[in-house]
Amino acid sequence: MANPGDKVQIIYDDKAVEGILMPDSADSLFLKLESGYNIGISKEKVKEIKVVEARKDTKKGKSDIPEKKGLKKIIVLHTGGTIASKVDYSTGGVIAQFTAKDLVDMVPEIKDIANIKCELVANMMSEDMMFSDHQKIAAAVKRNAEKGADGIIIGHGTDTLTYTAASLAFMFERIDIPVLIVGSQRSSDRPSTDAAMNLICAARFIAETGFKGIAVCMHHHSSDDKCAILPATKTRKMHTSRRDAFRAINTEPIAFIDFKLGKIDFLNKPSDMTKGILLKDRFENNVGLLKTHPNMDPELFAFYTKNYKGFVIEGTGLGHAPTNLGEDNLKNHKILKDFIAKGGIVAVTSQCINGRVHPDVYTNLRRLSNIGCIFLEDMLPETAFIKLAWLLGNYSPEETKKLLAENLRGEITERTEYEEEFI
Repeated sequence: MANPGDKVQIIYDDKAVEGILMPDSADSLFLKLESGYNIGISKEKVKEIKVVEARKDTKKGKSDIPEKKGLKKIIVLHTGGTIASKVDYSTGGVIAQFTAKDLVDMVPEIKDIANIKCELVANMMSEDMMFSDHQKIAAAVKRNAEKGADGIIIGHGTDTLTYTAASLAFMFERIDIPVLIVGSQRSSDRPSTDAAMNLICAARFIAETGFKGIAVCMHHHSSDDKCAILPATKTRKMHTSRRDAFRAINTEPIAFIDFKLGKIDFLNKPSDMTKGILLKDRFENNVGLLKTHPNMDPELFAFYTKNYKGFVIEGTGLGHAPTNLGEDNLKNHKILKDFIAKGGIVAVTSQCINGRVHPDVYTNLRRLSNIGCIFLEDMLPETAFIKLAWLLGNYSPEETKKLLAENLRGEITERTEYEEEFI
């Protein structure tokens, strides 16, 4: 009898196919082919299953590998997602405890770039992240930096990777080592995976440059030739599945790493964050992000003003919100006005990917500005949400209002350059 994890040959429809047997469903068998792809076969079509090689249970090896003299020490923090995980074909699930040996087995080139150690911080889908999880990651970064790590790679699910990047950028007012958040759009068991290249480029960037601070490392092209180092507060996931989904918005990448040549080119080298580590990791949970749209019920604005100390409006165009004409829209304006008058904070960003908001171009925008809405230039809505929560967690409301519109971590660019092409 064949069991999950066995190498088997399945005969069906006068065909024979070999692979690793994975857990089945009620009506189908699943096989991991040598190519790395999975196939499903209806049980009704299966004529015979032959066990070619029984699964070999292996004992857990050492979590660390011998260090090489002269190489920098990089800590890989595993938080979930696919970047630092591998599939256990006996269960079909992802192995949570990913050791340095496991990582080097998956990406053998990395052992010649740096001495690698791994630590499990969490094993979760990134959409389930809370501020408390961001705090755990920050604590692990601080602890390992103080113990002498030369750099840190954070393996993270891609869906909310940019929220975590912005969160870490604000929490660390000072950080004197490189910290790169790295994701993978394709799982590590697929031939088209981007996990290995992203990890290798991140490790090389840490090992070969003097960069200090928080950044993102992901594919720059859909082909395997270049990775980009992206600013933590100006990056957005622009595609659901492409390997080059991540882009710097309203600014340039920090650097490019040529994967084949190993060449690193800086485009926009950030200023040094000075020596030492200063972590401010408190967050205010009662903040929100409100996307405007036609036909908005005043009850929605009322909900936000009743339940949050502050929120970010993701407005249309230059920062418009439905607050100008018609009974319901005028109610929206009054709700915002009363909320701000009582000390609430309302920030304004745009749903547009590129460009910036402006309070003076239209009368409608001036009406929002006049009641105290804070226009946030070209700040991304996600970054604004994180920044507002972080500011309210560490500063008074008055200080928050002042700092919200200031450029603290590169979240605001001074000037938007015209580009013939944009994403």
